[in-house]
Amino acid sequence: MSGHTDDIRQAPVPRQRAKQLWEHTTVRRHVHPALRTALAEMAPGLERCMYCGDNQGTDIDHFEPLRENPLRTFDWSNHLLACSLCNSHLKRDVFPLAADGTPLLIDPSSEDPAAHLHLSLGTGVYVHLTDKGKETVKVFGLNRGILVRGRLNAYRITPLLLREWRVAVDKGDLEDAADCAATIWEQPTADVVHAMFHQALAPGAEDIFVDESEALALLRDPEVRTALLSGI
Repeated sequence: MSGHTDDIRQAPVPRQRAKQLWEHTTVRRHVHPALRTALAEMAPGLERCMYCGDNQGTDIDHFEPLRENPLRTFDWSNHLLACSLCNSHLKRDVFPLAADGTPLLIDPSSEDPAAHLHLSLGTGVYVHLTDKGKETVKVFGLNRGILVRGRLNAYRITPLLLREWRVAVDKGDLEDAADCAATIWEQPTADVVHAMFHQALAPGAEDIFVDESEALALLRDPEVRTALLSGI
């Protein structure tokens, strides 16, 4: 990859050369598949988009677009798995920058979105906490109707799966417990599950989970947290 980067650096028009190399047949045949496989292992759930968490990740996205920084075209840390909607239709080459030149989009591979976004579990809507969160919601349409509905579904389903996991563990049925855990994390919009575990320990959690006292107890249970949060 370093050879490609040197090639781009020395080109008269680096941006043009970067695009040529990235779309070259050899790169598409030998680099893209291996890169996509590696990114799929990092992606949430069943190879979900790292931006919306709902659709299947189909595209290799350059977090910092080739137009902005062609020298990062083959930079591993600049690659994300995204769905075609988020990558090709919403983000495209949009890359807002702050006054100091730093990105105003959250990089889900290196940043904790919770520092910039708060998920209202009762409404399924993201509320921005920072300018970076605000721009990320705007660019990717994170509060579009279908995503909100999916998050509400996940919020309703997850407590049922937690209870089923608890019953399976108490019965000693570890296979069923493992299936429940996989279902929890492999469902679309698994960001809801992360938010539930996080907010269960937050001040005022009883008000957040006002109709889900049993679910709150499970989310706070050390055994549940150890079993379901380890390795993610």
